[in-house]
Amino acid sequence: MRILIDATSLLLRSAGIKTYTYHWIQHLWQQAGNEQILTFPRISKLAALNHEHSILSPPQTYPRLALLYAANLLPAAPLLWWMTASVDVFHVSTQIWNPPRNTKLTATIHDMTGHLMPELHTPGNVRAEATFAENVLRRANRLIAVSENTRSDAVRVLGLDPARIEVIYSGIPDVYFDAQPHLNPRKGMGPAERPYVLSLGTIEPRKNIDTLLDAWQGFRLRNDFDLVIAGATGWSSEKTLARLTSGPPGVRYLGYVPEDELPGLTAGATAFIYPSLYEGFGFPVAQAMAAGVPVITSNTSCLPEIAGEGALLVDPRSPVEIQSALEKLLTTQVLQQQLRTAGRARAQQYRWEICARRSLEFFRRVG
Repeated sequence: MRILIDATSLLLRSAGIKTYTYHWIQHLWQQAGNEQILTFPRISKLAALNHEHSILSPPQTYPRLALLYAANLLPAAPLLWWMTASVDVFHVSTQIWNPPRNTKLTATIHDMTGHLMPELHTPGNVRAEATFAENVLRRANRLIAVSENTRSDAVRVLGLDPARIEVIYSGIPDVYFDAQPHLNPRKGMGPAERPYVLSLGTIEPRKNIDTLLDAWQGFRLRNDFDLVIAGATGWSSEKTLARLTSGPPGVRYLGYVPEDELPGLTAGATAFIYPSLYEGFGFPVAQAMAAGVPVITSNTSCLPEIAGEGALLVDPRSPVEIQSALEKLLTTQVLQQQLRTAGRARAQQYRWEICARRSLEFFRRVG
């Protein structure tokens, strides 16, 4: 079987979907038996993952993006018809506007925020999600959802047949399961610093950092712990960035942290907090649990499902609930240990080799 996977996110500035695509393709290549895993545009080797830049050099990236533009240029998509003539399955993303009809079609549903919370996305992203739903999700042979919650939302919002959607959880790099605290001095995280609570994610409205900052302002233990926030700049982030860079007491903003530094940064935290308003899977929560860090996260979307018994759940819009959960966790050693144990156990099901194996089984059923 020849499976063509749209890998254009690897050439763009992207966070969660790029993480998924990168590790997913890598593990599909490792586990493929009689299957041939191809990518569009063609990428024969994965360089280091960087969310801020393409994984390829500019001379390699620009022609591939030009190919994507050409493939989307005409409604009949003749280039894609030609490129998929000899493949059995084409797994597409929101980057493909008009997928061809000469091969079986699949896709991954990552989340439904563009439909449920359009105010948390750019107008361009909302339009792309609407086009993706109409041209891909409604006509695909089968679909992958990264959580039960995402599957349920897709069925409820788009009216999709639930029998066409299979839940396959995303994975976590193995390094998180054995991560040791490693604080990077050039980030101002030397070993003499105070213990810290970590929050990780792109600085954008959906990640709800302003509510976290409001909660930290009134937190009575902020003189004993630092709040460390790491994440690249996203859209509509000016107000939040102004707060982060103004030097609020006990808060340190690290900006974008490279992938290879995240496991050590995560493992060194006393607690991890993730008050996102909506997630499809929630990589940072799963990674923190794998690293044995007690987690506080939102009681919305997929996050209770992904965290299981490995986290305290809060209303992400309530600074008071966030404060209360922080105080309870940071002052209760028994609770910390309970969450570490439960989180590590829960995270075992989020391994890329499991995701890849189930995905190959999914593709065999489609083919």
